[in-house]
Amino acid sequence: MLRISTVNVNGIRAAWRKGMQDWLASRDADIITLQEVRAPDEIVHEILRGTGYHVVHTEAAAKGRSGVAVLSRTAPIAHRVGNGDAYFDDSGRWIEADVPLADGTILTVASVYVHSGEAGTPRQEEKYRFLDQMTKRMTDLVAGDGHALVTGDLNVGHTELDIRNWRGNLKKAGFLPEERAYFDRFFGPLGWHDVHRRLAGPVEGPYTWWSMRGKAFDNDTGWRIDYQIATPELAAAARVATVDRAPSWGERWSDHAPLTIDYDL
Repeated sequence: MLRISTVNVNGIRAAWRKGMQDWLASRDADIITLQEVRAPDEIVHEILRGTGYHVVHTEAAAKGRSGVAVLSRTAPIAHRVGNGDAYFDDSGRWIEADVPLADGTILTVASVYVHSGEAGTPRQEEKYRFLDQMTKRMTDLVAGDGHALVTGDLNVGHTELDIRNWRGNLKKAGFLPEERAYFDRFFGPLGWHDVHRRLAGPVEGPYTWWSMRGKAFDNDTGWRIDYQIATPELAAAARVATVDRAPSWGERWSDHAPLTIDYDL
């Protein structure tokens, strides 16, 4: 069984102080992808030294912003930064690692942090530019050999089941029709699968992000914006999905909860 987890850590230094290391040790995942790491490369490797994971990471040129990483028990044979548009190469939003599997095949796993955006602003246009290039890269990946998995905080709720208060967010970034249309293409013509939704079925959530403000966490007023998106053969091997939701608001080490999926590979 291959266990893969993904989580937006909302700053690895703060998360580590709040208990992320306990989750990392107990979860026993083979591959973990991190988003919004928000730390220099040397600090990331220092924090994760001794965990038993090989680490590939890319930080953002903007200090204290973004940053994505892939942790794997097996050393990757290669890794790449960026999704093909050089404009985003130093944005800390996309990194891929090619990880050998036990059966001799290769899994290309990407850790991705899509912009949050803001409707009607240049920030939203930059988000669309990223999603355009993401579509191109995913088209190449699904056509390649081996397995591929795109993971991370993609900052879009695909359907009404993915946001508790979807009616109140119809005109806001994260649930705009134009954003959701990209995911229609991912899970339609491009041939990818939303593994978490496939396993959970047509239920509300299960959510992976809750605002730190108010009673959003206590009331489970959340968003399902953290994904594992797999090529067909890999998606068919998925068996169990778990959202590692903290027992209480005060025990959270991030505003996101890790999404863990076991694959029978």
